Amino acid sequence: MIRLLVVDDHPIVRAGLVALFALDDDIEVIAEASTPDEAVAVAERANPDVVLMDLQFGAGTAGSGADATRRIRALDAPPYVLVLTNYDSDADILGAVEAGASGYLLKDAPPHELSAAVRAAAAGESALAPVIATRLLQRMRAPKASLSAREIQVLELVEAGRTNTEIANELFVSETTVKSHLAHIYTKLDATSRTAAVSEARHRGILR
Repeated sequence: MIRLLVVDDHPIVRAGLVALFALDDDIEVIAEASTPDEAVAVAERANPDVVLMDLQFGAGTAGSGADATRRIRALDAPPYVLVLTNYDSDADILGAVEAGASGYLLKDAPPHELSAAVRAAAAGESALAPVIATRLLQRMRAPKASLSAREIQVLELVEAGRTNTEIANELFVSETTVKSHLAHIYTKLDATSRTAAVSEARHRGILR
């Protein structure tokens, strides 16, 4: 029996997932969590095989699904983490994969695909939605046009209106490093300004 922890801040979504997995003979939802901190605590206590993790939580919630994934994967006996989210931007996908997620599915996935992904994750295999797998393959085939995780981080802060000084302070790097990242971002996105870079990144699905 695969022991599953469901993490989502919407009670109705958790209830729906619990009802869905009740139809599977080999998957049992042993616990639920509604915040990243609670997810880590429950994962450590309940010892699930797989954690089904949302990425974004309500305003005022500390951390993200990627943060929780990183912390869960750092536990002594870490369960596998399968991301289930509405978001498919490069920033979200890269953040989750780099945090240690075994799989990445979108919430419009059919039920049988979700159950199969949980089984694959429990077996130590990767489980990526087709659109996500395609996106990652495109990044590997065209690395020059792809932004690194750090460059995406810088661009997200630019999008949020931060100055170079503020970005440097937030990322614990020098302003020179920030300017270097921006230069690479402009080149890769064929942009000449911060506004143009953010606009092009949104157009390409790099930023949400």
